[in-house]
Amino acid sequence: MTLRERRQKHKALFRQEILDAARELFSQIGYERFSMRKLAAKIEHSPTTIYLYFRDKDDLLYSLCEELFATLFQNYLDISKGHSEPLQVLRLCLLSYIEFGLANPGHYKVAFFTSPVVYGSPTEFLQKDSMGRRMYFHILRTVEEAMAAGMLRPMDADLLAQTLWTAAHGVVASRIYTADFPLVDAALQAETLVDGLLAGFGT
Repeated sequence: MTLRERRQKHKALFRQEILDAARELFSQIGYERFSMRKLAAKIEHSPTTIYLYFRDKDDLLYSLCEELFATLFQNYLDISKGHSEPLQVLRLCLLSYIEFGLANPGHYKVAFFTSPVVYGSPTEFLQKDSMGRRMYFHILRTVEEAMAAGMLRPMDADLLAQTLWTAAHGVVASRIYTADFPLVDAALQAETLVDGLLAGFGT
């Protein structure tokens, strides 16, 4: 490994260290109380060092969201490569989303419950290439393909894609924030929800 490669590896590892610490701090104290100074104290470096990697806390939060969505998007791509039937792809993507969220509650909470505005306005979200946008459009295209194949009844594809995502998101959120309720098995609930929705919107 060359000196340049070692430096690049060190920078990548330190950047990830910053992100991991920021995720934990966002989860503990929330967006309003979060500061670069507090993050610097947590990782025992100066705020100036952090600014070499991230502009501000919004940039940090955006990067954390993109990290989560990049993993989900890759999961979706892997599912799509292994299955040709769009309805099955859609089912597995939704189940994968729920499974990932429940397996990573801290990351999920930071991405969805720290700040309502991470990607800007709805127009900016649609215009700017991001992992969040790619993930959504992958689900949207899969819904459109299932409709074209006659597996889902014709309707507004955005409406259905967002309805399905909202339902999956609801399962994750309710289980993360309902620790004192005797919840049923998570996998069984996820399958019941997803299968019920796809059957209900099926042809």
